[in-house]
Amino acid sequence: MSNPSAAAPAQGDLTRVMRVLLFIEKAGNKLPHPFWLFLSLAAIVLLLSKALSAAGVQADNPSTGETVTVTDLLSAESLREVVAGATENFVTFPPLGLVLIVLLGVAVAERSGLIPAVLRATVAGASPRWITFIVALAGTASSIASDAAYMVMIPLGGLAFRAVGRNPILGCVVAYAATSGGYSAAPFVNSLDAILGGLSTSAAHIIDENYVVTPVANLYFNFVSMFVVAAAVTLMAELLLSKRADQIELDPVEDGADVAEDDLTMELEPAEKRGMIASLVALVLCAGILVALAAPAGSFLRDEAGGFGPESGLMAGIAAIIGFGFFIVGIVYGCVTGTITHPSDIPEMMAKGLQPFVPVIVLFFAASQFLALFQMSGLGEVLAIRGAEYFGSLGAGTFLILLGGWVLVALGALFITSGSGLWTLMAPVLVPMFMLLSISPETTQALYRIGDSTTNIISPMSPYFVVVLGFLQRYKKDAGIGTLLSFTIPLSLAMFVFWGALFFIWWATGIPWGPGAAIDYPAQ
Repeated sequence: MSNPSAAAPAQGDLTRVMRVLLFIEKAGNKLPHPFWLFLSLAAIVLLLSKALSAAGVQADNPSTGETVTVTDLLSAESLREVVAGATENFVTFPPLGLVLIVLLGVAVAERSGLIPAVLRATVAGASPRWITFIVALAGTASSIASDAAYMVMIPLGGLAFRAVGRNPILGCVVAYAATSGGYSAAPFVNSLDAILGGLSTSAAHIIDENYVVTPVANLYFNFVSMFVVAAAVTLMAELLLSKRADQIELDPVEDGADVAEDDLTMELEPAEKRGMIASLVALVLCAGILVALAAPAGSFLRDEAGGFGPESGLMAGIAAIIGFGFFIVGIVYGCVTGTITHPSDIPEMMAKGLQPFVPVIVLFFAASQFLALFQMSGLGEVLAIRGAEYFGSLGAGTFLILLGGWVLVALGALFITSGSGLWTLMAPVLVPMFMLLSISPETTQALYRIGDSTTNIISPMSPYFVVVLGFLQRYKKDAGIGTLLSFTIPLSLAMFVFWGALFFIWWATGIPWGPGAAIDYPAQ
C-alpha cells in the first residue's frame, strides 16, 4: 500500500517544478523568431555604437597594448561599409561553407539508408541487461544523422525495450535524452562541429584575427563524452527511473503489436547487412588512401613545417574530407542495397538532404550580419576586455570562471534550444573574454557543449519535447508534460553532473580537446 504522507511532498515538489517550467515556457515563447532576434540585435548594435562612441567608451587590450574604441556604425562612412559588406558577410560566414560541404556527403549516407541501418544494427539483438546502455550509446552517437536522429532513435528505443519485456516509455525517454542531451557527444565530426567551429573562429578574431577553431577542435573530448553521457543516462535510468517506469501501466489497446505497425523494425534485411559490410570496406579503403597521401614528408596534407596543424591541408580541408567520406560510403551502401539505381539518384539525395537545412541558412543570413556589425563596432572587444578586467578584480580562479560560464550557458539553453543560435549570441562575448583570461576558444567551446546539451531535454521550447511526448502517448494516452518531466529532469541532472565532471577533469589534466586544440590561450 502506498504511503500518502510520502506521496504528498513528492507531488508538491513536482508541482513547484511544473510552475518553474511553465514560467520558462511562457517567457521563452515571448522571444521572437531567431531570425528577427538577430536582426533586432543588429539594430541595437547600431544604436549602441552611436551612443557609446559619442561617450568615448574605450578599453586597453592587454594582449596588444592598443586602445580599443567603439566605432560609430551610423556615420556615413560606416554605413557605406555596412551596406557594401552585407553580401560578403553572408557568403564568407565561416559555418556556412563548412556545414554545406559536410551535409552534402551526410545526405547521401542518410538518404541511401546507411545511417538508419547502422543505428538499428546497434540496438538489434541487445540483451535485457545491456539494453539501456546500448540505446543510450546509440543515441549519443546518432548526431551524425543530424535532426533525423530523433525520428529514428525515439521510436527505436521504445521498440528495443518492448522487445526485451521492459516498459517502452522508458526506452523512448532514454533514447530522447541520449540523443538530445548528448547531441554534442559524437564518434565523428558532424555538421554541428562545423557550425560551432566557424562561430568560435569568428568570435576569436575579435582578439586574434589569425586564430582558427577547426571542426575537429573537440574531437577527443566528444568521443569520450559519448560514453560518459551514455553511462550517466544508464545509471539514472536503472537506479531510479526503472522503478518509476514499473509504476506506469500501459494502455491495453496501445500495448499490442499495433503500436509498432508504423515504427521502425530493428532487424536488418540481408541486403542491408551486405550494404553495411561493403560500406565498412569502403571506409577502410578511404582511410588507407588518406593515410598514404598524408605519410610523405612533403605531402599537400601537411603544413609548411611538415606537421598537421590548423593550417595544414588535412585540418583546413577536414570538412571536405569528412563530407567526401560520407559521400563514398553512402554510394557504396546504396548501390549494394538498391536504394541507388542510377547516377541521378545521388544529386537528388544531396538536394533532399539539404532541404531541412534551409531554415538554418536563413538564420545564418541574419546571424552573419549581426556578428559582422558587432565586430565592426568594437563592442565585442570592449565587452571582453571589461569583462576580463572584472573577473580579474574579483580574484576568481579559472575554475570558478569556467563554472560560471557553464551555468550561464545551461540557463540560456532553457530559452534558446538551437545550439547554433545560442552560440551565435554567446560566442562573441564569451570566447574573446575567456581568451583574455588565458582560456582557449576550444576550451570555451567544449564548455558550451555541456552547458547547452544537458538542459535541452527539460525545455518545453525544444521542438522535440513535443515529439517525444507524442511517442509516449502512443503507449499511454494520458501521458503528459508532467510524465515526461518526471523522467527527463533526473536524466538532465545526471548528465549535467557527469559531463561537467569529465570537462573539469579533462581541463585539469591538460589533455588537448582535439588535434592541435590546446587548453590555454596562448597555447603553453
